Amino acid sequence: MAFHPIFIQKSKKPISYPSALQHMEHYVQEIYNEKQPECLWFLEHPPLYTAGTSAKDHDLINTQNYSTFYTNRGGQWTYHGPGQRIIYIMMDLRKDHHTFPARDIHAFVNAIEDWIILTLKQFNIHAEKRKDRIGLWVVDPITQKEEKIAALGIKLTKWISWHGIALNISPNLNDYSGIIPCGLAEYGVTSMEKLGGHYSMDEVDQALLAQWSHIFPHPLQEKDLFT
Repeated sequence: MAFHPIFIQKSKKPISYPSALQHMEHYVQEIYNEKQPECLWFLEHPPLYTAGTSAKDHDLINTQNYSTFYTNRGGQWTYHGPGQRIIYIMMDLRKDHHTFPARDIHAFVNAIEDWIILTLKQFNIHAEKRKDRIGLWVVDPITQKEEKIAALGIKLTKWISWHGIALNISPNLNDYSGIIPCGLAEYGVTSMEKLGGHYSMDEVDQALLAQWSHIFPHPLQEKDLFT
């Protein structure tokens, strides 16, 4: 059975958060109206903090003069900035995608997490899921404590997904001190760089694209869609 392609939009320059939201809101409606194909948007943001629908005000400790945004995605406070690969995932969950059945958000999220786990495995990083914590976690080899390496926040509008994944490649981890990430004060945040790997964004992107087919049956195709 042949599956329709999912298109990839790559933005080379950092995208402001309001611009990203505007693009996603419009594009999701276009997918719903079957005027645009499903899409993965690879980008970076300038330094900023965002609050999901479960965020608590007291978990914002110090804005460090960065912009803050309250969003309608799931999750709590998180940080975005240079060195972090953002992948906004706009897919039509009204359809059966073979990997997960139609309208099954839990299976969809599980598939996305499996994709990131397989990608990190290519760099000898063992990431895991936790039933009681959102995101992907690794054990720091020095402290033996669990730290988050990838955050996940998904929003559904008419069963079209948006928002997505933030994978820490080499962000400034000190910027996380302005918040309690995901409301979990007892856990830290890590990156591929902190774990000893010095990888370019392109290297990680290539691994992400290579591992996609191990989870999803849809071919990927790069195309300028909206920026």
